[in-house]
Amino acid sequence: MMHLLTLDDWTPEQVAQTLALAQDVKTAPENYADALRQRTLLMIFEKPSLRTRLSFETGMTQMGGHAIYYDTSTSPMGAGKETLHDTAKTFSRYVDVVMARLFEHAHIVELAHHADVPVINALTDLAHPCQILADLLTVREKKGALKGLKLAYLGDSNNNVTHSLMMGCALTGVNISIGCPEGAAYSPQDAVIEKAGALATVSGSRVEIMHDAHTAAVGADVVYTDSWMSYHIPREQLDARVKLFTPFQVNAAIMQAASKDAIFMNCLPAMRGYEQTADVIDGPHSVVFDQAENRLHAQKAVLITLLKAAGRLS
Repeated sequence: MMHLLTLDDWTPEQVAQTLALAQDVKTAPENYADALRQRTLLMIFEKPSLRTRLSFETGMTQMGGHAIYYDTSTSPMGAGKETLHDTAKTFSRYVDVVMARLFEHAHIVELAHHADVPVINALTDLAHPCQILADLLTVREKKGALKGLKLAYLGDSNNNVTHSLMMGCALTGVNISIGCPEGAAYSPQDAVIEKAGALATVSGSRVEIMHDAHTAAVGADVVYTDSWMSYHIPREQLDARVKLFTPFQVNAAIMQAASKDAIFMNCLPAMRGYEQTADVIDGPHSVVFDQAENRLHAQKAVLITLLKAAGRLS
């Protein structure tokens, strides 16, 4: 069974084919209006989301299918009254494909292990592959190609977005420079650095970790940041984290260090005056809402790809 748990589960060819399909789905949606007719997606949410639910549910509807929203806070799964094994075996008898947005990556791995249908990681503490496929689609649209570009990611880097960006860039030949504070708490995990580095060697790109925002941003074609206060971080840490991450804020000076035609990305939600200034996110270099829209098109392509591989589409 083919799943999408982390991007490095897929080959460079599979990523490229899915991005090409996503572009076609976006350009000619009428050709896919019945692509998922009579197919059902189960959407398991342990963590809330605006873009994830709307994009997946809308995508299923637009392709003739149906999506079921399942909130674990009101379910036997969330209450610990049903095992992941039994949950996976049960939903496999009802639906064609599952996406899950969970806290622990180990839990989605276990669901996929026991499932008889494709499982899509819609976010865990380790990875966010759907977001990065949408990001890569956006960069390709704006820049024409991926290989050889430079992406600079600035800010908190021990998170799912950074990890999946590293994998996505390495698979597609994009050079990535991470600018983050020193220390394991704020840097990508060692295992991710090692894996992304190996993939980058094959694609001919580079993965760099540094602790100066300006150096990371110099010459970048893409400047990317994410929230300093992810869902799991207590509010009382705000002041300390603002002080720690302010040197990595994306502002006018950082954008001037990047390429003249650089684009700015943030996977949202965003806080103006924190990880980026308002003049950047609301300025001419920002593509954040194109990026958000592309969740819809990229995920449509993922659904089609996985259901075809599972023999559930003709």
